[in-house]
Amino acid sequence: MKTAERLRSGTRASALARWQTARVAEALRERTGAATEEVLVSTEGDRDQVRPLPEIGGKGVFTEALEAALRAGTIDFAVHSLKDLPTEIADDLVVPAVFFRTDPRDVLIAAPGTTLTSLPPGAQVGTSSTRRAAQLRAVRPDLTLLPLRGNVDTRVRKVRLGAYDAVVIAAAGVLRLGLEDAIADYLPFDTMLPAPGQGALAVQCRAADEATRNVLASLDDLAVHVATDAERAFLDALGGGCAAPIAALAEPSPSQNGEFRLRGLVASEDGRELVRVDGHAPLEDLVALARRLAQQAIDAGARSLLT
Repeated sequence: MKTAERLRSGTRASALARWQTARVAEALRERTGAATEEVLVSTEGDRDQVRPLPEIGGKGVFTEALEAALRAGTIDFAVHSLKDLPTEIADDLVVPAVFFRTDPRDVLIAAPGTTLTSLPPGAQVGTSSTRRAAQLRAVRPDLTLLPLRGNVDTRVRKVRLGAYDAVVIAAAGVLRLGLEDAIADYLPFDTMLPAPGQGALAVQCRAADEATRNVLASLDDLAVHVATDAERAFLDALGGGCAAPIAALAEPSPSQNGEFRLRGLVASEDGRELVRVDGHAPLEDLVALARRLAQQAIDAGARSLLT
């Protein structure tokens, strides 16, 4: 059981997950004085690092075990990469804080000086994501895309050992682990729109645990929380899960008087068909904009690309 002075933080055992949980613990200590104790939790996605995520189950493969630990009372809060958290959260759990969003772009891990454009025809590129694969096929249908599993440091090592010519992964994890020297190319959003919530951390706890909710709420970044809520609302309105070829990004739009720009994309898995939507709204209207853009995408045929 927890003590009044110490909160138990649940985390996956990967280097990135533990780094992220440590940053949350550090922020809690600085802002509230709360002490934490790390509890390692093994998830289905960690135990099976061979099969593609959609084959394992897609939704919740990195989060269900942490949520089960919350319900069992063995941890008091869980730290997730927000992009891994399903859009449907049970009523007995809440996310009082979303914060610490790092660069949401995807990056190319390859030999120095390599770009997506300069990769030779037929180059072997690893990705674990249908979203990334579809967008890669849209701009480089000549590439050979291969399945890729493993933690961030494992994926970087596979390129350095020559198992792949390149891999595409989220910038945030690479930067957080101090592996930025492995980045050969930052992929622009026009080429590779990110997963909803990519780069942000979500802190989850039991809805009934009011004391912990209040402590965790001190970490919340309202702008990041609402922006990622909008991205996830776009995904949810389309009926897509974490493994679907759906992308969304909400970010401040300097030219629109403080409004946010929200971009969404739905792709066919072969990359031959892309539906793009785009709009601007103030922060308070961003989630409503996401739902309107999702309907625009549906009207343009997005649902047929997801079947």
